[in-house]
Amino acid sequence: MTEPLRPPPLAAAVAAHLETLILEGALAPGEKLAPERELAETLGVSRPSLREGLEMLETKGLLARGKAGHVVAQFMAPLAGLLGSNPRVGEDYFEYRLLIEPHAAALAAVRATDPDRAAILSCLEEMEAAHANPDPAREAAADTRLHLLIHEASHNLVLLHVLRLFAELLRQGILHSRERFWQRQAVRDSILTQHRAIASAVVGGDAGVAEKAMREHIAFSGQVFAEWKGEEARLSAALRKRNRDGLIAR
Repeated sequence: MTEPLRPPPLAAAVAAHLETLILEGALAPGEKLAPERELAETLGVSRPSLREGLEMLETKGLLARGKAGHVVAQFMAPLAGLLGSNPRVGEDYFEYRLLIEPHAAALAAVRATDPDRAAILSCLEEMEAAHANPDPAREAAADTRLHLLIHEASHNLVLLHVLRLFAELLRQGILHSRERFWQRQAVRDSILTQHRAIASAVVGGDAGVAEKAMREHIAFSGQVFAEWKGEEARLSAALRKRNRDGLIAR
């Protein structure tokens, strides 16, 4: 006799639902969940079932509990720390982006939904406003957000979460200083023009143009980064020569 199908326990269903939201990027690392009472009402479950489901996600390392409640765990933090300890990670970062992000933009042009397109255009408007203000920190944040939205629009979960890792490295200043990257007006102008082209192609559904525009943007950013690294190296060498006097016997 065939056993009747039974729904999973509510706690397991809660855990599975929240895990899917984390995997799809709807809940991002560092975001705080609503209070238990509110969250239980939103999900339509009892608070004991909710607590059990949250504990399941804590065990998996996807949620962390503090005095203020549950937050989505920074589950990529160990990898971020490992990458951040390598002095060549900046160069490797741009090399990786040049290989991956053009393809992500092409996928986004093909797969983007109407909400994806609306979010991309809204983010571009935010970048335009920050550029006109001018507000380099706000513009840098919009830049990172735009790339995340394009990866979300690719509907490839691996691409999305790897870029989230890079976004965290950028936030910590491990890859390079976002503030310094936006200090030069000519660089800011060029990057805004490049983002307009990328967003237009993705929203317009032109995969070939989106891929080309993203490749040109990443190549430009990598070139600016390399020039700055060269400037830093020359400045450090000059300072070492200037400060050698106190090391030499007279």
